[in-house]
Amino acid sequence: MKVLIASDIHGSAYWAEHLVRAVEREQPDRIVLLGDLLYHGPRNDLPRDYAPKRVIPILNRMAEEGALIAVRGNCDAEVDQMVLDFPCMADYAELVDEEGRTLFLTHGHVYGAGFHNSVENLPALPAGSAILYGHTHVKVSEPVPDQPTVWAFNPGSVSIPKDGSNSYGIYESGRPVAEAFRHAVLEEA
Repeated sequence: MKVLIASDIHGSAYWAEHLVRAVEREQPDRIVLLGDLLYHGPRNDLPRDYAPKRVIPILNRMAEEGALIAVRGNCDAEVDQMVLDFPCMADYAELVDEEGRTLFLTHGHVYGAGFHNSVENLPALPAGSAILYGHTHVKVSEPVPDQPTVWAFNPGSVSIPKDGSNSYGIYESGRPVAEAFRHAVLEEA
């Protein structure tokens, strides 16, 4: 199973369109959106080409074309669910791959592994699981310090990176957890 993981689009039509091209290129079996989809939030500068009304149909088309799972970010609100055609208000979701590995999907403000200002509130997960989160806009791929049998993966931010590069992530099952995840940079056109 190949999963494309993205977070923190924050209403940027420019970067949402780049993400669509990444989906076309990567051909994932599933798409995971880890929150903060439409609104930029009061602590962030406006992202490039901030246009939430243009992002809505982009995300809805992604949901139509494939299996999409989304969770709620701290900047997402009930009004977002009114315009998006897929569920996006859960604080977490779980995806279990064909080998039985649990991927715990969350934004990072309610549940998190404690990296870069994400909360340190990790539910009990089986050994070999992974927590996938966004929120901090900083890429991570390493074991959780207090639970080294659980892998932490943050794809970084699609539109407002705090580590220098707009990015998404890829998970490919059938590999050891440390090799199953990779980061990919969204290049400017």
